[in-house]
Amino acid sequence: ESRESWLVFNVPRPGAVRLYLPRRDPGEERWTGPVLGPGNEAAARTGIPDVLPAESFPGDLANAPGGTLWVSRGHPSNEQMLDVLLENRAGPVESPAPLLARLRLVKDAEEVRRLRRAVEITASAMREGWRVLEPGMHEYELEAVVEFGFRREGAERVGFPSIVGSGPNSTVLHYDKSRREMETGDLVVMDVGAEFGYYSADITRTVPVGGTFTPRQRALYELVLGAQEAALAKVRPGTTLGELTRVARDYMDRHAGALCGGDPCSRYFVHGLGHWLGMDVHDVGDYGTPLAEGMVITIEPGVYLPEEEIGIRIEDDVLVTSDGYELLSGMLPRHPDAVEAAMAESPRQLRPGF
Repeated sequence: ESRESWLVFNVPRPGAVRLYLPRRDPGEERWTGPVLGPGNEAAARTGIPDVLPAESFPGDLANAPGGTLWVSRGHPSNEQMLDVLLENRAGPVESPAPLLARLRLVKDAEEVRRLRRAVEITASAMREGWRVLEPGMHEYELEAVVEFGFRREGAERVGFPSIVGSGPNSTVLHYDKSRREMETGDLVVMDVGAEFGYYSADITRTVPVGGTFTPRQRALYELVLGAQEAALAKVRPGTTLGELTRVARDYMDRHAGALCGGDPCSRYFVHGLGHWLGMDVHDVGDYGTPLAEGMVITIEPGVYLPEEEIGIRIEDDVLVTSDGYELLSGMLPRHPDAVEAAMAESPRQLRPGF
């Protein structure tokens, strides 16, 4: 008996949708809780009138009418069954993934609402982390404060494993072990995102563990911030992430002076400038696609100097508008003076009466 679920759209007949669900297993539900099965309850809750048992799916698929069949294979466990069912099909079989990716690039009003809330939750929790950050804390303690903030504000989960990397770990792009004890003089890169309504935020800030940037840290930070602002100024429909990347790198090299010794600072900017954002933190879509109103991207330049144990990344979530952009994460300070001032604020109680 099939234990997979399937959603089928009959494109020639708009509105013809079928959902196939495994039959309920009362014994299993005693361990894992109740689930939806085929029948009227699932139809009422999903709005799909035809909710059928999953074991009906193979036969229905085998008898599907001719023409192009669009099949999303999904989880690898589906592969073998689909291969058998489609082996003798005469018509073409295509993947809808490229089409769906293009549809996901432009967000509607409800998607933007969910992203806004995910960003608000992330910014609030990160700012609370700054208030309690002090030398002697471990990275995992700071991570715990931030993720507690996510849950407190209604996020279902993290959008991706939180990155809290201090000192030498600040130069490791996707460091996620969070075991180091933080010290005065360290920078800590906090790259985190709450997920709300299945949409993920993705914000990065780099802050000084002792509450104050050193002169060299500040100079490098301001270079990264300037590169970010130069790229932001060019965000508008018609441009591409590749063009914005060139703007940020050019700014970095023209304004670095001797900050990176005899090398251009862009040599230490070792990743792309940004990515699509939505249901996945690195959302689907062709990165050569020109920006259009309703798309959401990240802008995140960085500089990483392992020999100095200095990593700096600043990342914000950006909604493309008809004539420019909206900085969705603009409520969270970016400028060094504002970051230091926010870190000096008194922490609030983690929970009333706690």
